[in-house]
Amino acid sequence: MSISLPRHRSRLPDPDLGALPVIWTVSVSRLTGLLGDVIPEFDRRARIVPINLGFEEAVDVIGQRLRREHCDVVIAGGSNAAYLRGRLDVPLVPIQANGFDLMEALARARRIAPRIGLVTHATDVPTFGSFQHSFGLDIEHRRFVTREDARDCIADLRANGIEVIVGTGMAIDYAEQVGLPGVLLYSADSVRQAFEHALELTQTLARSGASTPRRRGPFKRPDSDHALLGDSASMQQVRERIALYAPHDSTVLVTGATGTGKELVARQLHAGSGRRGRFVALNCGAISESLLEAELFGYNEGAFTGARRGGRVGLVEAADGGTLFLDEIGELPLPLQTRLLRVLEEREVLRVGATEPTPVDVRVIAATLQTLEALVEAQRFRRDLYYRLAALRIALPSLHERREDVPLLVAHFFRLLGAMDSPLAPDALQRLGEYPWPGNVRELRNMIDRLRIHWQQGHGELSLPQMLQWLPELQGIPVRIDAPGALPALWPVTRAAARPPADELKRVLASCGDNREQAAAQLGVSRTTLWRWLRSDLD
Repeated sequence: MSISLPRHRSRLPDPDLGALPVIWTVSVSRLTGLLGDVIPEFDRRARIVPINLGFEEAVDVIGQRLRREHCDVVIAGGSNAAYLRGRLDVPLVPIQANGFDLMEALARARRIAPRIGLVTHATDVPTFGSFQHSFGLDIEHRRFVTREDARDCIADLRANGIEVIVGTGMAIDYAEQVGLPGVLLYSADSVRQAFEHALELTQTLARSGASTPRRRGPFKRPDSDHALLGDSASMQQVRERIALYAPHDSTVLVTGATGTGKELVARQLHAGSGRRGRFVALNCGAISESLLEAELFGYNEGAFTGARRGGRVGLVEAADGGTLFLDEIGELPLPLQTRLLRVLEEREVLRVGATEPTPVDVRVIAATLQTLEALVEAQRFRRDLYYRLAALRIALPSLHERREDVPLLVAHFFRLLGAMDSPLAPDALQRLGEYPWPGNVRELRNMIDRLRIHWQQGHGELSLPQMLQWLPELQGIPVRIDAPGALPALWPVTRAAARPPADELKRVLASCGDNREQAAAQLGVSRTTLWRWLRSDLD
């Protein structure tokens, strides 16, 4: 099943409407009646709004309504769905006939007349050869793209002696205009599956943290809460790279230690790309391999024991038309690296249990705190995938490398947390600048949040002794620099780190005051990897 995703999402739903997703159905002709029969089954799970229009009229009306109303997903069928795809500002899920629908429709048609014409849109390619042969049916199949094509198909079939038409609603309308009886290809089950997929899509996007897409336009600096702040030369270069790379569809590899803002870079690349779909994020190290495959690529009904009815949309499909951000790409298992390479090279995704791939238009941005070159040499990462991902590269500097940005970031985080400006005394601010920042900007923001909670009790200037009382990690930590420009000893190594012995893990944790984020940074691994190491020690 293919899914088209939006350029723009309308305003948030009214609180009165509760948490139910909003689904609009778009249909004409007989499909409208079939939808009307099924909608009551889902009205407790979604707010469903029927729009009984098609093609240009549907696009115009939906565009006008989206300016004042909210919609999560649109459902349409056949040629109507094909026309709407890519022209709407909301996700679209097509109603698709399955093999049982086709057999049932052909059986009904056979009771009307022996010579049957099957007319479907070019995007619907049913397989019925074995069924036709087994039951001795005389079937001629025609596919159309435009309404004129559909009329021509019906005229051609009628001229060839076809007596009954099985097809989409529009095909049946044209058939009846020339005196041929028609049987609708879709069934109530195919409509139910479309609703299930639409509901699953809203949940998938919510789980992945999919962000609001933007309309096409020039690159703009995001809101201050999502800006890459810093006046240092290194940060100016990063912003220039983002502006340069954003409009292109090439993959981007973002490198940097934990807490430097890799996902923020990815979101800015998407915001400036002009891509119509959503920003969908996945942490490759946060999900087990068995679940990761289904989460990333989706699965068909019956693909494995426990697979849900109707299958499931994967994040690759959910990002169709937009950007897929794969964080901690070095944690992606080798078998899934092969499948990801196929997505990048063939622009199609094969669900688990599927035999036919689904075309997708997705831009991939990957991030890593490990050195992928080292993983390639260790045969833990595919060389061809590495070259494909690293078409464009952005390396993020550590906060230690741009200490001149610390005062600006401190003031910014205090403002975000409700203060007018930084309340830190000059010597307290200087001490922050001397800290090696193993957790980078994320660690700084967490520290400022802690300071803000304590500072709100007094609302005066925050002195150095007060700060050291509330941030004990700043006490007694020397800034160890072996050579000019070298990184401190607490800085994470850039090679692919091997798992240290259990005693070494405990020592590192103790030296970081049991702060797992700092320990992961010191070991040069992700927090997820550290968590796995610690969990294996407990097992």
